[in-house]
Amino acid sequence: MLLWINGPFGGGKTQTAHELLRRLPGSVICDPEHAGFGLRRMLPPALRGDFQDLVSWRQGVVEVLDLALSRHDGVVIAPMTVTDPRYFAETVGRLRETGHDVRHFTLLAERETVLRRLRERGLGHVLRYVTGKEAVPHRESWAVRRLDHCLERLREPEFAEHLWTDHTTVAQTADRIAALAGLTLRPHTEGPLRTRLRQAAVGLRHIRFD
Repeated sequence: MLLWINGPFGGGKTQTAHELLRRLPGSVICDPEHAGFGLRRMLPPALRGDFQDLVSWRQGVVEVLDLALSRHDGVVIAPMTVTDPRYFAETVGRLRETGHDVRHFTLLAERETVLRRLRERGLGHVLRYVTGKEAVPHRESWAVRRLDHCLERLREPEFAEHLWTDHTTVAQTADRIAALAGLTLRPHTEGPLRTRLRQAAVGLRHIRFD
């Protein structure tokens, strides 16, 4: 089974994916963004755009996820924002056509909720503490510029199942995904402080500067 976790940038995809990984024995994360940034870095700076526009990215994601789903004995988790219906059909749709059990979920939240999460996550919070300014990495600024487009597109029926996360924790969102997919997670037993520290570490590991 593939759990594809969609949503706006800063919408909680990565945190939810790692919560599922932590509590779902045998699961793995296969992040399509890694392939995208690798392809992007191969290009001269002047040619670097949205890597999802590259046919090689879309084809490569399907090939790698097909391999993981065929050879790995466990659930595969792919956290990735896809808002273009054509690209969605060429990735999620193609994997379904090849016979894989793909469960797609879009994490949604109100605009102010996502903006708050972007301000608070990862290095942006550290930079704000040190400089006293609303300093965020370039990747986060790009996410803010794309936010309205993402929220508008991802509300469309083709990107269901929709899960609103304004008033749910990461653990609760993971529980909802597992229940809808017919999976059983280990109980969430850690305390609030340990949860915050672990999630902060996940956020720092996934900061992008390019």
